[in-house]
Amino acid sequence: MKVVLFCGGPGTRLWEEAEAIPKPMVPLGYRPVLWHVMKYYAHYGHTDFILALGAQAEAIKDFFLHYDEALTNDFVMSGGGRQIDYISTDIHEWKITFADTGVHSSIADRLRAVRRYVGDDEMFLANYSDGLTDLSLDRYIADFSSSANIANVLLVQPPLTYHEVTADERGQVTGIEPVAQSGLWINGGYFVFRAEIFDYIEAGDDIATDVFRRLIKIDKLGSTRYEGFWAPLDTFKDKQRLDEMFMSGAAPWEVWKDGRA
Repeated sequence: MKVVLFCGGPGTRLWEEAEAIPKPMVPLGYRPVLWHVMKYYAHYGHTDFILALGAQAEAIKDFFLHYDEALTNDFVMSGGGRQIDYISTDIHEWKITFADTGVHSSIADRLRAVRRYVGDDEMFLANYSDGLTDLSLDRYIADFSSSANIANVLLVQPPLTYHEVTADERGQVTGIEPVAQSGLWINGGYFVFRAEIFDYIEAGDDIATDVFRRLIKIDKLGSTRYEGFWAPLDTFKDKQRLDEMFMSGAAPWEVWKDGRA
């Protein structure tokens, strides 16, 4: 299956000293979060990627044009450094289409812009490129394939430290509990689409508030609730948490390391 990755948002600053960079290029260990997302899909055999680029597209293009396999793979150096033989490689089987989808385009407009690269495929995958999970992708796709839905959304519970507070008309607090335990489910950014999705997108649409609402009206938007690992990369605190997991050597999203199905 082809995988559409939305990489066109404006630059982000996750720490004060950092220059603004595209969020998908925020580093986790040796590689940007975009690479981690792609590595996840590649583990399940989906290596045909379409990058819907926008702001600071050159940073993403430059990363892949000057990709250094030595950072994350074992290799043998000989001839005083003149010859490098890689024992394993990351991206040699990947096919990556770099598509300029506009600096200020919405997610839905970016999706419309890459329609020609999706081609005649009946189904394809899509991702916001800034969240990580250990979801069993094969099972996720199989469940969608057996449905009549046009799109499917991964629902996750936000790993936030905020508290949900309820109060009566006097302003007296009647309840307080962590958001993560409040029963709230949010869009986790992992999608499966059928080609019919393009029939429900209009220029300037927002994918969630416009396109998905149209699918809801015809009962064609499915969802999968997932209580396993999922984490966003939105704040400096998120990055610190993910960095700690990566440095521990037991990052849950690195499903390729233990051959999980």
